[in-house]
Amino acid sequence: MKFLKVASALFLSLPLFATTVTDVKFVGMVHISESIAKSMLKIHKGDPLDLEKVNKSVTTFFKQGYFTDIWVTEENGVLTFHFVEKPIISKIEMTGWKESDKDVQSSLLQIKKGALFDEKRLIAAKKRIIAALSQEGKIDSVVEIETEYLDNGSVAVTFKVNEGETIIIEEIQYSGNKGLEPEVFEPQIANKAHQWMGWFWGRNDGKMKLAEMGYDPLRIRDVYMQYGYLDAKIDEPFVRVDFDSYTAQMSYQMVEGIVYRTSGIVLQQSKEVIDESILREVVKLQVQEPFNIKTFREDAERIKTKIADLGYAFVQVVPDLRKDKENETVEVVFRIIPGEKVYIRNVVIAGNSRTLDRIIRRELFLGPGERYNLTDLRDSKNSLGRSGFFETSTIEEKRIDERTMDLIVKVKEAPTGNIQIGGGYGSYGGLLLSVGVNDRNIFGSGINVGLKLEHSQRTQNYSFNISNPRLNDSDFSGNFSIYRSIYEYNDYTVNSDGVSMGVGHRFTRFVTGYLGYNYARVSYDNIDQNYFVLNPQLKQYFESYDKSSVLISANFDNTDDYYLPRRGWAISQSFEKAGIGADANFFKSRSTLNKYNGLQEYIGFDAIFRWKNRYYAAADTGFLPQAEGFYMGGLGSVRGYESYSLPYIIDQNGNAVRVSATQTASSNIEMSFPLVPKAKMRFSLFYDVGWIHTGRPELGNVPDMFRMGYGAGLEWFSPVGPLQLVFANPVNPESNDKISHFEFTIGQRF
Repeated sequence: MKFLKVASALFLSLPLFATTVTDVKFVGMVHISESIAKSMLKIHKGDPLDLEKVNKSVTTFFKQGYFTDIWVTEENGVLTFHFVEKPIISKIEMTGWKESDKDVQSSLLQIKKGALFDEKRLIAAKKRIIAALSQEGKIDSVVEIETEYLDNGSVAVTFKVNEGETIIIEEIQYSGNKGLEPEVFEPQIANKAHQWMGWFWGRNDGKMKLAEMGYDPLRIRDVYMQYGYLDAKIDEPFVRVDFDSYTAQMSYQMVEGIVYRTSGIVLQQSKEVIDESILREVVKLQVQEPFNIKTFREDAERIKTKIADLGYAFVQVVPDLRKDKENETVEVVFRIIPGEKVYIRNVVIAGNSRTLDRIIRRELFLGPGERYNLTDLRDSKNSLGRSGFFETSTIEEKRIDERTMDLIVKVKEAPTGNIQIGGGYGSYGGLLLSVGVNDRNIFGSGINVGLKLEHSQRTQNYSFNISNPRLNDSDFSGNFSIYRSIYEYNDYTVNSDGVSMGVGHRFTRFVTGYLGYNYARVSYDNIDQNYFVLNPQLKQYFESYDKSSVLISANFDNTDDYYLPRRGWAISQSFEKAGIGADANFFKSRSTLNKYNGLQEYIGFDAIFRWKNRYYAAADTGFLPQAEGFYMGGLGSVRGYESYSLPYIIDQNGNAVRVSATQTASSNIEMSFPLVPKAKMRFSLFYDVGWIHTGRPELGNVPDMFRMGYGAGLEWFSPVGPLQLVFANPVNPESNDKISHFEFTIGQRF
């Protein structure tokens, strides 16, 4: 090492008599303070000058990683340590791959601007980049490191990435599989053979994923074990790569073994805390049926939940399998170690800078002094998500001792309020000018207050509303609103002034009820006269009227989030009766059923399946005005058609005249995928089916209408709330249908 040579030269030049160190100085040192440097020295003022101690001191300084060169001089007993520090990296970038993905660059490079130039760290970053490319199936990738020393003494570092070629799997062969066809286990593996039109969604592109290669045999074996093949052995795949065409052939060698049937299920409690018959009710494995490893794992989790609900927070369920090869059976054993009953010592709330503690605590089903319950804990987390007040929420279990624990509730508040002064363009209303103030959690109180003044080419809305989902933190809710609206449809304009109020009650964690009253005064303008040419009797449906109605509804909602649920059901049923001392007299029923399924555990990324259904029906019990009927088209029913444009009838001149209906139903299937997770942006695909029945005898025999639409959407948690952009196409539209290819909505549940 250079400093050893320097130190040796120093001491060869010293006089033969002993020299005492009179002082120690440092030159060129910036990153280490003088006091710290002196504490690192092995030789000090007043010590005899010792070559070994000087060398050890220099070695200690080198280990700090700040210097490229160190040497020592001596003059009249004064030791001077000279340092040449490493330059600072003033610029670092990666080109040729992932140039716009700063998160990936940061995780791979692990070097920030302002760090010291260190070749070892650069080489390590280069290896990480090549490894990441290999995991994507790229081979023969090249990464070059360019360094430029700038005038100010700093260094600019550029990683130039030349992506290698992607290996495409052309064929996969399986040997030894007799009991299961490849179609059974192939959907579970990551490396699949290329299919025709592999670039299309749902098809296999055949790209080799090297990082997943070692896990695919385990995935295949797990599928076999779901069919009772407990001795199945799947070898690592043999891969033959053609480096001229960058294609590959793969083959798996399998030994399936026998199918084991469940001979018995044994439940062993180290101490009996629950009747065995209760546990057997949650066990889904069937005796004499082929063993299923997936059901086996789920049974263990169900047993754990059942016992943890009794307060045994630290319960252990140790599963075991006793195979009998001769009889081709397996005995299932669940060893249950309950531990002690656990009670909640304290509930700590963290992360809520605005929302009051009590607003959070009222959503929790566990409190200080209460016995632990795992189902209550999970339901508490879902309840926080359904409130819509928080972007994220977690509940951590902090063990104090065998009998007590604390719950740490951590929340990250979501923007629940906004003030909007401005304008925009609506997909149906046209140019929009609005002034609005709305907050679903005003002052962190959980109360929803909204004031809206809105004017567009088609609509004018002025409203004030206030609602409290938990009056005085009870299970009762209340709301009040007053509004004035002018809505211009294609063929008439509806003017409405009204007031509504109501009270609700939460009967269970997931079931709520509501009883409300609504009064409105409605009038019509700009009526298309084609209505009356077609049928003079329709005039009665465009007369001004008052509506006085009572609404009763019930809702079931066990979803895990308000805006972006990934699991659970949302079901509602409402009935409205009008005719209490006013002109309108009718009965309405509205039914909705939505199902949400997160697919993360099945396909490895955050995809969400949604199934949404609705059925509305109205009965004329005296007077059902045109504006009180139902329509179809647009968001919420069948996308691809203009909002509220269906149904219609054809007048004597061949014009389409829109009418309201007495029944309508629709079903929507959606798949939502993560697009830019950091920006909270997602991409969705959908297919809609709808039916509408006019049901007005005075219009004659109007046929029912069936419509379908499909398309894609962009879902974004924008600063002004959840925003959804929808691009849709109708399926085989009729000539008089009004088509709409683009719509958007803000603030609605996805």
